[in-house]
Amino acid sequence: MASLKELKTRIASIKSTQKITKAMQMVAAAKLRKAHEAAESSRPYSDRMGAVIANLASSMVGNGDAPEMLVGNGKDDVHLLVVATADRGLCGGFNGNIVRAAREEIVALKRAGKTVKLFCIGKKGYDLLARLYKDDIVEFISLREEKTITAEVAQRLGGQITAMYEAGDFDVARLVYSQFQNVMTQVPTLKTLIPAAAGLDLGDDASGETPSAAPDLDGAIYTYEPDEAGILKVLLPRNLNTQIFAALLENVAGEMGSKMTAMDNATRNAGDMIDDLSLLFNRTRQAQITSELIEIISGAEAL
Repeated sequence: MASLKELKTRIASIKSTQKITKAMQMVAAAKLRKAHEAAESSRPYSDRMGAVIANLASSMVGNGDAPEMLVGNGKDDVHLLVVATADRGLCGGFNGNIVRAAREEIVALKRAGKTVKLFCIGKKGYDLLARLYKDDIVEFISLREEKTITAEVAQRLGGQITAMYEAGDFDVARLVYSQFQNVMTQVPTLKTLIPAAAGLDLGDDASGETPSAAPDLDGAIYTYEPDEAGILKVLLPRNLNTQIFAALLENVAGEMGSKMTAMDNATRNAGDMIDDLSLLFNRTRQAQITSELIEIISGAEAL
């Protein structure tokens, strides 16, 4: 049985840890509100950008003038997985769930005979994936020094991925990130970045004819100038940047939500341990006092 001094030291140590986890929970809760607002603000822009490109692409798919970033280069041999995780831990299973989804995709692709390349955004994802797939990692970007995720950060990442595609380094690019739903739920999500048409709902044209101007979601007919191909060459790289930006904002919100939940659980567990150790401390102290009293009484009777 532990001595009173050891129990007292353990209780004091756990109380110090409890203060830290409580402070981290409060910081995560404060950051979560701002991160959630940023993620929600990016969703309409991201969705509308996808709708515009789908509108343009509906008249381009199948044409010889369609940009490669829209319809692909005709090959499906090399896949680039852009795995976006956090740079810090202590956020429950947030990073592990994203990496698990990435691993499942890697296994499925390799089983199909595809070549897989990994583009890691975030130190935690890199550390977990490097254990099994270090040779497949072609790029690692840490955003630890970035105080906030801005459009410039996403533009830099998107430009790097676009340059790799134009250089012929891969045929298909998919993004793995965590979509924020609420504090308790963050869903690992895979989204196709290149070719863009694979990640869009272009609808079905029953007549089989290619319309000169595709209807928008609100039912209106739009005519684009100079032409759809020229506009898509500008919008497709921008859409790639937008999708990455939205995914990074979703990740930040999910990380803060998961960290707040994890630190709340840690604080509660620390409180339970303190209660159990305090009870054990009191019982041990009572037993020691009782033992000393028995010794005193026995000594008095012996005299």
